[in-house]
Amino acid sequence: MKLQLDGKIYPIEIEKKKTTKNTYIRVKKDLTIYVTTNLFTTTNQISKLIEENTDKIRKMIDSQQTKNKNNTGFYYLGKKYDVVNVDYCDISFGDKKVFINKKLDIDKWYKKQAEVLFKEHLDKIYHRFSKRIPYPTLKIRKMKSRWGVCNVKTKTVTLNLELIKRDEKYLDYVIVHELSHLIHANHSPRFWTLVEENMKDYKKYRKEMKEF
Repeated sequence: MKLQLDGKIYPIEIEKKKTTKNTYIRVKKDLTIYVTTNLFTTTNQISKLIEENTDKIRKMIDSQQTKNKNNTGFYYLGKKYDVVNVDYCDISFGDKKVFINKKLDIDKWYKKQAEVLFKEHLDKIYHRFSKRIPYPTLKIRKMKSRWGVCNVKTKTVTLNLELIKRDEKYLDYVIVHELSHLIHANHSPRFWTLVEENMKDYKKYRKEMKEF
């Protein structure tokens, strides 16, 4: 099955599951339209659903294309650099270019930078936080769908390594978000009030991060 939209053709991938009650549509990184539904949904029903949601699918495609653009290339602290492979150093930054040794493990380099920077930002925000909270254990790892996680029981905040690629204001927002969970372990109105208390522009940052 395929969808012709704005002069382009997008493949449609359908997965039927016993445990799925409703039908869900999303657009994958390669711009494939992915439909998850139950075993009893017919092809005609799926075609009708696709047709009825063309505008929503168009927005999902546009959003995914923006994400793909913002995740292609070398980023560090919100700035994109053209990569030049060299053998005379590990990594060196110019104004618009970054010179990287071919043997350098980029993820390990990112992790090393993040361990220092994330700790500095956590300390800064923790000491000015509006509520008294326990100082959390900091962990850093790559995550596919979340920028941060707070384990309230163990008082552990885990930050997505990908934040090292973005402007530091987004890192600060995620830290505020996760620290707020140490007071409210949910996303209740009181939780968002606390987030805003510690970061007035959080809505703006939260919206912008959807483009990553």
